[in-house]
Amino acid sequence: MKIGLVCPYNIAKGGGVQEIVRATQLELAARGHEAKILTPEPRDMPDVHRQDHIIFVGGAADFKSPLHTTSQFSLAADTYGITQMLEEEKFDILHFHEPWVPVLSRQILSRSNSVNVATFHAKLPETLMTRTMVKVVTPYTKAVLKQLDELTAVSEAASEYVRTLTDAPVSIIPNGINLSQFKWINQTVEHEMKNILYIGRLEGRKGVSYLLQAYGLLVERDVNVSLTIAGDGPDREKLEDMVAMLELPNVTFKGYVSEEEKVQLLQEADLFCSPALFGESFGIVLLEALATGIVTVAGNNPGYAAVLQDLGSLSLVNPKDSEEFARRLDVMLHDMELRKLWKKWAKDYVKQFNYPRVVDQYLEVYESAYTRHAKGTKPAWANSK
Repeated sequence: MKIGLVCPYNIAKGGGVQEIVRATQLELAARGHEAKILTPEPRDMPDVHRQDHIIFVGGAADFKSPLHTTSQFSLAADTYGITQMLEEEKFDILHFHEPWVPVLSRQILSRSNSVNVATFHAKLPETLMTRTMVKVVTPYTKAVLKQLDELTAVSEAASEYVRTLTDAPVSIIPNGINLSQFKWINQTVEHEMKNILYIGRLEGRKGVSYLLQAYGLLVERDVNVSLTIAGDGPDREKLEDMVAMLELPNVTFKGYVSEEEKVQLLQEADLFCSPALFGESFGIVLLEALATGIVTVAGNNPGYAAVLQDLGSLSLVNPKDSEEFARRLDVMLHDMELRKLWKKWAKDYVKQFNYPRVVDQYLEVYESAYTRHAKGTKPAWANSK
């Protein structure tokens, strides 16, 4: 098959959508498919990212989302250029990631003669700003849905918005992880000084201020604990001030870390904590912790709950309940039997998220839609709600 993966975000930067697009392209190519990424050209594009399997369509501009995260998304492109590109490439499948994000997906969809598959990634929080945004993008998204042959989402949380707009079936295909990049750590000797690790952006919805409050309660009872905070963002200075004000010991801010540094930090930690409050549709960072064998505590938002199921649900906690949060950190750090049981569960559970298994599921969707398309059968959801 010849497959085009449409990514509306800056492919040169990190991010869950970009990661799954790049990994899917590599896995499809390894299986003999011709797979290319269609994406807007970012500003100051590094030459290293100008590769044969990437097709730049139009440009990108900075956009501050309702989650207060700044990213680059697609601007209007040359419509004649899109038509010409599609005629030259003749894709069998076009796979649109976040098709509701203006404007690249709709421009390509309106000119596509291929099978059109969509994946929804985002979980939108219930805020006034988000509800206002939804009112603006809903007519746009409804028009997009009518041109799609198959709908998928990375979790039930990520499917909520699209399910309000159509009765079409939505297949849940989780985000993935390259398990070979993460070495499973079997700790035979427990560290005397226990280290808690956070990796992620430093912004309000990530809940790091609540982690600091719970950590403050924890170190009142146990001085042999440290906290490492890796990542950067608009709240870094405020969080550093909070550490000073609360006189919290053994807290280190690492700032931005590379992928190699991230893996090393995971391997050295005793506990991983991601206390996000909302806006998470999945949680790839949790998979990375599971793949390393690091016991985890996480915020009880719907996206994280979609990942931490079965025994993993013991890891979920309300970050705003500081007393309970501190108790959960304490238990997951020091209950040796529970830690052993959790690690055993994680080692087997995380295998289902390995990229080859995820791509298997996408190929099933591609083949089903392609067969139906070849027969001239239109999807049953031509009329949206």
